[in-house]
Amino acid sequence: MKFIEEIVVEEFLPTFRSLLAERLRDRGLTQREVADLLGISQSAVSKYAHGEVERNEELLADQRLEELVGRLADGLADGEISRTQALAEAEVFVRRLEEGDLLAQLHEEAFPPLAEHGGPIAIHDPESRVRQSERVRSSVRRGLGILENTSGFAGLIPAVGSNLVECLPEAGGIDDVAAVPGRILDVKGRASVPGDPEFGVSEHVAGMLLAAREQGNDARAMLNVAYEPELIERLDEAGYATVEFDADADLGTALTDASGVVEADILYQTGGFGVEPIVYLLGPDAPTVASLARDLV
Repeated sequence: MKFIEEIVVEEFLPTFRSLLAERLRDRGLTQREVADLLGISQSAVSKYAHGEVERNEELLADQRLEELVGRLADGLADGEISRTQALAEAEVFVRRLEEGDLLAQLHEEAFPPLAEHGGPIAIHDPESRVRQSERVRSSVRRGLGILENTSGFAGLIPAVGSNLVECLPEAGGIDDVAAVPGRILDVKGRASVPGDPEFGVSEHVAGMLLAAREQGNDARAMLNVAYEPELIERLDEAGYATVEFDADADLGTALTDASGVVEADILYQTGGFGVEPIVYLLGPDAPTVASLARDLV
């Protein structure tokens, strides 16, 4: 695990301080004066001046850093910028580079798992995709744990296999839905989960969830199980809103034509030409949907 703060300390600070020390010395300040302004020792200033500190080449090549250092050096040397103001300017610059910019890129290089999320990374944003997607993956893992520990769940797995999926709050496509890579299969009477949840690995169940959401259903999770008429009867009796749709129709059209999709807890189709009948359990998250399946066993 690598924190972005470590990147700041290991890569940004040595580069920034050495550049600023150089520019201040260029403006005629003594090592003592530079050390006092930067709050570091004279020996550190000497190391910066003699190139004894390793600097990050990508940061050195960033014109924005060069401009910031030049502006701060001028202001500190002339007394027009206080040390506190210089610190504030540098902090704002660091935050900017952390939010999907150069420091975020260096962080991703140092901690490759971040690359799995794609797009710019704002690691400190409490609602960032990184945080949201990891929450969703964790939710799916908890749901899978329930299914794996439910004796008899394998009997609910259809011939095509099951999948447990959960989407991001503002999901717009399959890449925003976490699911089991491959499918959950019945292997000798036990549910077999082939891998850790990933985004963009389910087309069928993820597509069904997204289609239901497009019709106004606010479910964020779904699990498909084998269809049995008595299963629907039990769900109806338990108070769940069950809605049937036409398996032979285009999915979007089928759900548009099926009344009650918005409030549905259960979607199901009774089969069609070359289509296995399936029941889809909907819910706010993967553990809730998995718990419903457990109750059906």
